[in-house]
Amino acid sequence: MACLVSRTGRHLQRYDDLGRRQVVGYKCCSDGSISDDWEVLVISSQKGHKMMFPKGGWEIDESREEAALRESLEEAGVLGNVECELGKWDFISKRNGTFYEGFMFPLLVKEELDFWPEQNVRRRTWMNVKEARDVCQHWWMKEALDILVERLNSMHQHKEQRNPLDAWLGATNCALS
Repeated sequence: MACLVSRTGRHLQRYDDLGRRQVVGYKCCSDGSISDDWEVLVISSQKGHKMMFPKGGWEIDESREEAALRESLEEAGVLGNVECELGKWDFISKRNGTFYEGFMFPLLVKEELDFWPEQNVRRRTWMNVKEARDVCQHWWMKEALDILVERLNSMHQHKEQRNPLDAWLGATNCALS
């Protein structure tokens, strides 16, 4: 067993030319196949009042994809494969009025850990897309979820055209980061 600790502090954080802090998030998926009841992983805020997709600072010693993978481990206790970026959003933090630049990625979840750095301050919950959209507190995360759904539906339709049986195999769980 390894001891995992979340990164803290802002001394390694990235900021864009306008001074906006850059953050990376993910939406978690597992297994890679599509069905009507695929799920996404949401986590509670540290205070436990809001639900969202994991996200956190993109630091100077890592790529955006590495940051998304690190945040998925620290905040949700999941490991997997980071997929193609869903997009970039500019938003203002409600807590302190700071401008942010957020990048979101799907993460194909391969493993859920029993122990992870923020397990005592966050809950992780798998839910269907509609439920996740309803509980997610941030407009830009809802937009990223919509893009993910669009992408998965497009892949599903393409797969059905190639081989109708492939489209019916398996179930999908997804996390956004």
